Amino acid sequence: MRVYILYLMSIYTMLSSGRCRRAPAASRSRRRAAGRHRLGDAPRRRYVGKGTNNVELIISNFSSKPIYEQITSQIKAQIIAGQLAEGEQLPSIRALANSLRVSAITTKRAYADLESQGFIETVQGKGSFVAGGNKELIREEHLREIEGYLSRAVEAGRDLGLEPAELREMLDLLLDQDE
Repeated sequence: MRVYILYLMSIYTMLSSGRCRRAPAASRSRRRAAGRHRLGDAPRRRYVGKGTNNVELIISNFSSKPIYEQITSQIKAQIIAGQLAEGEQLPSIRALANSLRVSAITTKRAYADLESQGFIETVQGKGSFVAGGNKELIREEHLREIEGYLSRAVEAGRDLGLEPAELREMLDLLLDQDE
């Protein structure tokens, strides 16, 4: 408590002595326009590649996901959706980092995660490319996503006290509805 009071007293002293003063409104608005945003704003950065590097990413500084995970998930989603074809070259680590204004270590981590999951291949001195033979990998990824949805539905049904037979009946009705 004593430290807090001393801190407030020092701020008051600086403000009253003129050593520390608030910037004029025009200066504050220029800072916001230059990329410094008020709390609550969600600045987004995007990269649209040229030529063979057709990657479009939207990165949010205020997302709960780390930036490398945002990059990984968006590139993975574009590969799964077929927007990035097999053998297509991705932007270099430095080019992507510069355009997103993030560290090269961040983009390197994202590319390393994608490579470990089998979505991209990196050739030393050439760059990173969408991995070939992804059809089975993409199918597995879709199956995992569907399993996640189904497990959430089962969990919600159990929370409501539904019996397994009732859940199966609901699923059968939904499947018959589409036919």
